[in-house]
Amino acid sequence: EEEPPPPPPPKQEKLEVVWPTYGFDNERHRVGPFELRPPFRRIWTFRARQLLEFPPAIAYGRLYFTNNSGVLFAVNAKTGKRAWKFDSRRCVAASPAVDGGTVYASFMNRPPCNSKVKPGRLEGEVIAFAAGFGKIRWRTRIGPTESSPLVANDRVYVGDWRGRVYALDTETGRVRWTFQGKGRIKSALALSGKRLYVGTYKGYLYALSAATGKVIWRARSQDRLGGRGQFYSTPALAYGRVYIGSTDGKVYSFGATTGKLRWSQGTGGYVYASPAVWRKRVYAGSYGDRFYAFDAATGDVVWRFRANGDISGSATIVNGVVYFSTFEKRTYALDARSGKLLWTFDDGQYAGVVADRERLYLIGHARVYGMVER
Repeated sequence: EEEPPPPPPPKQEKLEVVWPTYGFDNERHRVGPFELRPPFRRIWTFRARQLLEFPPAIAYGRLYFTNNSGVLFAVNAKTGKRAWKFDSRRCVAASPAVDGGTVYASFMNRPPCNSKVKPGRLEGEVIAFAAGFGKIRWRTRIGPTESSPLVANDRVYVGDWRGRVYALDTETGRVRWTFQGKGRIKSALALSGKRLYVGTYKGYLYALSAATGKVIWRARSQDRLGGRGQFYSTPALAYGRVYIGSTDGKVYSFGATTGKLRWSQGTGGYVYASPAVWRKRVYAGSYGDRFYAFDAATGDVVWRFRANGDISGSATIVNGVVYFSTFEKRTYALDARSGKLLWTFDDGQYAGVVADRERLYLIGHARVYGMVER
């Protein structure tokens, strides 16, 4: 299927929602419709004091993002000055979503962050904040969740460590339906049409009805020596396919209608990254120091690039340039068509970049940089 053309870049004077959600859109394409190209120069730096694992949402002239120790920040996009913050005193590994003047954010258990939480404990929360001053509109207790919220159909969709998917009412936070899957859910959901897609830590991929939560189909990662790869990666939806990375080192493509496996391609290292999809290609990095562009139809490797360290975070594409970061704290900008190196920056670890019409925002280990074209 042909990809729809990207929407025209929003005019920023009106202060609307510019980058609403993790991966830019609900299909999680990870492509921003802006004109920026490297090289860049830094105009401000915001210090978040703790690891920044997931990228901001951008709306109303602000960046909204969380650090690992549970602080949600609202930061002025032009100046890098903090507008407000909320300290949840919980662990966080997700991006907020912004819709209709409300910021939705997912929170895990209280520290220590990778501790074993007793099964069934409602140790996580989804909280809705007024975007302007951070006033809490509602909060709903669920299992620990590192699922970046998906907002659509007057619902907030998230998954939790208990393997549950929730549809919450955007106005009240009330649970409209739940679905119980097999294995922890650590990723965000993706939505195309009336279907939601989500992977689990037991290697299941589910297609669900967005209206009811009923299962349409389920698929699995491939069997390997009696074990299966886990899905931490958030699915990307394009061309009638579901693209997802796995800890078995493969990127998978499943038919979105049927769940039938179309292809899988090995990378030589865990793929925690959520794939980016642009112009019939699928982009993802792995723990083998390599970043790949795959043919979306066949899975053939179009090009590969050797980085300076393992790649855990997901890539973002802006104006034909693909950005990703490594554990060696470097961010790369490559030509998405050829894989040619265009620019690097000596910070970055997981989250890569987001953008608006005027600025690129690069997420370092514990800092956010506002950048403009040189």
